[in-house]
Amino acid sequence: MSVTSADAGTLLLTGTERHRWRLRIVAVLLAAGILMFSFALSALAPARTVEVALLQAIAALLVAGPAFAAAIRSLNQPDLHGVVDQLVALAILACLVSANFVTATLLPVIMLVGQMLEDRSLLGTREAVEALSALTATTARQVVGDDVRIVSVESLVAGDVIEVRPGDRVAADGVVLSGTASIDTASLTGESLPVEVARGDTVLGSSLSLNGLLHVQVSRVGSQSALGRVVALMQDAERSKPPITRLLERYAGRYLVLVLLIALMLWFTTQNTGAVLALLVAACPSAMVLAAPSTALAAVSVAARHGVLVKSSVVFERLAEADALVVDKTGTVTTGRLRVVRLQPAEGVDVTRLEAVATALGGASSHPVGRAIAHLAAEPAMLDDVQEEAGFGMRARSALGEVLMGRESLLARHDVPVHEPPRHDGPVAAVAEAGQLLGWVCLADEVRDRVAETLTSLHALGLGRQALLTGDRQAEADRVAALVGLDEVVAGALPPDKLAFVQSVVADGGKPLVVGDGINDALALRAGLVGMAMGGQGSDIALASADIVLTGDDFSRVATALRLARRTRRTLRVNLGLSAAWTLALIIVAITGGWSANGALAAAVLQNVGAFVVIANSGRLMKFTEA
Repeated sequence: MSVTSADAGTLLLTGTERHRWRLRIVAVLLAAGILMFSFALSALAPARTVEVALLQAIAALLVAGPAFAAAIRSLNQPDLHGVVDQLVALAILACLVSANFVTATLLPVIMLVGQMLEDRSLLGTREAVEALSALTATTARQVVGDDVRIVSVESLVAGDVIEVRPGDRVAADGVVLSGTASIDTASLTGESLPVEVARGDTVLGSSLSLNGLLHVQVSRVGSQSALGRVVALMQDAERSKPPITRLLERYAGRYLVLVLLIALMLWFTTQNTGAVLALLVAACPSAMVLAAPSTALAAVSVAARHGVLVKSSVVFERLAEADALVVDKTGTVTTGRLRVVRLQPAEGVDVTRLEAVATALGGASSHPVGRAIAHLAAEPAMLDDVQEEAGFGMRARSALGEVLMGRESLLARHDVPVHEPPRHDGPVAAVAEAGQLLGWVCLADEVRDRVAETLTSLHALGLGRQALLTGDRQAEADRVAALVGLDEVVAGALPPDKLAFVQSVVADGGKPLVVGDGINDALALRAGLVGMAMGGQGSDIALASADIVLTGDDFSRVATALRLARRTRRTLRVNLGLSAAWTLALIIVAITGGWSANGALAAAVLQNVGAFVVIANSGRLMKFTEA
């Protein structure tokens, strides 16, 4: 199963809702046409008043039907949309009773403009999902024996081998079996520079191969792929409701009762039908309906553009309140990939021989240590009968005798004398040949780019308490903490320990943002105010536990997400203030008789103006940049 644009098309409206929307548009267009014809008939034949009135009544009934149906449906689940539908239906009913057919027809036409504005207030969310879905390849080159067949992506399953040629999009997530290439992942992860991949590296479906020929073993397809998870997260975020929306909907029913009471009082005191109609329309919280959703959806869309995926729009409001940071080390602050930092040959041993033997053994290993060592020398040594001793290291034979690489215990098992290993905080691999120690290979986990800079930015944003939380050794944790400028370090922490630490931060009154990527981070991610998972290809459990997923490995996006959350909160507050003030002003004008007999139409037009202002203010979020 692949991710298709059809999946994205169901993001916002169900089939029934789309059908009702089309019927409403058709009814409005027909009614508008009939009304225009009645105006023409009245101008050409002024005496035919009965026919003109009949045409206008037919037009009013055409638009009244869908409006009444929407109002009745909203009774089952009252919300802000329901209040708008019910007030408009009451206004139309009052117009029909008073034989004001023109207003009864034009009122739904004008309000439909506001609903169309609301539909477009998604500000790119639907388009973003459809654009992502369009990245999915429709066919793949499947390798079967010595043949390469063109097959549909839907037919691929985990374990299949596909060929990716220059210019091809990778059909599914997988692991490179052979070949090297530059892969462009910008459309999915937001990474601006291509990534070089080789044997053993992971590639994501929908990424673009710029050069080189790859053979990739499929690991995930369809909705389980990185792209599928991206689309699913955006769909979940779009469907969620911000807390302020839920709060307003809780009082929607009371608001409707209050408006009706004011309308009754206005009628008994003034006997002015036009003023009552204007009040009913002016009280429609159209702008307020859009205030929170348009802000949240704009934020979701711009966040996805920056490689930040949120599972719910609620997350932005929580993230804006964060005042502490708890970060995992391996795979978060560091890349999780080992690199060789030092070679220490034994006395009398040529370092080139140490490199050649270590490279040959590392190239045959699936262990992270072996993969890191595999590229030390341009010309690896010639070895035969290479075997891996699980938990100990590698063993093989060269022209000089038995070759070993791994733990000291491996060399001891094969009676190779071992001298004192070098002082080093990271992993150390011993290498021996023909019963003689060749030397040591010292490795370390690399710190990600821009981590120290990002931590400084987060501190300036109010995250004053920052802690490194890791299950690694104290010495290695201290080394990494010193490199990135973290003072608080908790090392040797198991998952329950990580959970307890985050809970202690919360108990102290902190609101921690927890950033991690592994299975052992899942509990901590759930315990924090907000959990953030690094890397869209990280652990499934971590991704399921996190509130935010960073699709790439750029740590600076943590600060980007926080800045966007703060900006979103400000925009939401402005939208709510504008919409509330605008609606209140229209109500006051309606009550004081500031409009003529056509006040209902004027109120409807001005309601659309308010909705447009709110949407325009939300649209300013789309200009958000990382700086």
